[in-house]
Amino acid sequence: MSESNKQKWSPDRYAANARFVSDLGMPVVELLAPKPGERILDLGCGDGALTVRFSELGCETVGVDASPDMIAVARARGLDARVVDGQALDFENEFDAVFSNAALHWMKKPERVVEGVWWALKAGGRFVGEFGGYGNVAAIVGAVEVALARRGAKAENPWFFPRPETYRILLENAGFVVRDMALFPRPTPLPGDIGGWLETFAGSYTSVLPDVERKDFIAGVVKDLRPVLSDTDGNWTAEYVRLRFAAIKPGQP
Repeated sequence: MSESNKQKWSPDRYAANARFVSDLGMPVVELLAPKPGERILDLGCGDGALTVRFSELGCETVGVDASPDMIAVARARGLDARVVDGQALDFENEFDAVFSNAALHWMKKPERVVEGVWWALKAGGRFVGEFGGYGNVAAIVGAVEVALARRGAKAENPWFFPRPETYRILLENAGFVVRDMALFPRPTPLPGDIGGWLETFAGSYTSVLPDVERKDFIAGVVKDLRPVLSDTDGNWTAEYVRLRFAAIKPGQP
């Protein structure tokens, strides 16, 4: 996760509104196929809810994240977790695999991320991840930006949601051999209404408003999105689109 663009992370809010992020991450773990004894870097580990699975499988795991608050929770789980900007990794030939779930879209300098992962991996190492792809949360982004415009405000989109071909080129330019690359819709039920999602993930947008306006702003966006993302029983679904990939750094371990 990133704390750039004024996005701040609350572990309690994340646990209440976004636990589905780690719960839905197991297919990416299965794609990685970690083996006991491997050394794995979890890039954008958050509070470590998914990272701990690698330790349970007998792997030596390091988790990195840009949020000190989230890293504190990960350390409380007993993990080797470090405050590190994923766009400035400083490892060399250390890991059998680099794993990332729902984090790479927060890192808007993807060339630096991919380069850092390349150097962190041993020859033959795997880079496996899943993150927001082209079209992810498009209705939410549109509603937020329209609502800001009504208030005479504007904020930079904090996310990098690439097309598969764009990310494939980034990986191949760095020297990776891409084994899997898929963009797919994954409508995701939310634990509450979209307001909790906005409070958790949209800080880069709401931070451009005065504090006293933010609650009313979120309520307005909830109203705008209700006909689009909520059913008649009040169940909300975010229109997630995910990009899942696996790549190899060539060479013999």
